[in-house]
Amino acid sequence: MSENSTKSHSCSNEWYALVEKQIPSGDGQGHGPDMGSLEWRSVIEFKLGIRGNATIPPLKSDQWCSYINTRFISQP
Repeated sequence: MSENSTKSHSCSNEWYALVEKQIPSGDGQGHGPDMGSLEWRSVIEFKLGIRGNATIPPLKSDQWCSYINTRFISQP
């Protein structure tokens, strides 16, 4: 994917599903936060070991999705 098409998919349901596939937020028994919610984003940060890092954009921003996408998500 080009950088532009990647950006256009950040913070979309399609992108959340891609992140969830690569970094599962649930407990393996069907329990977990709603994809894309602030709780979900916090769990993703926790699983990546980056929660509390001051350089990460705010959870509720589109910039957060771009940050996670460019640093941690493998595009198909």
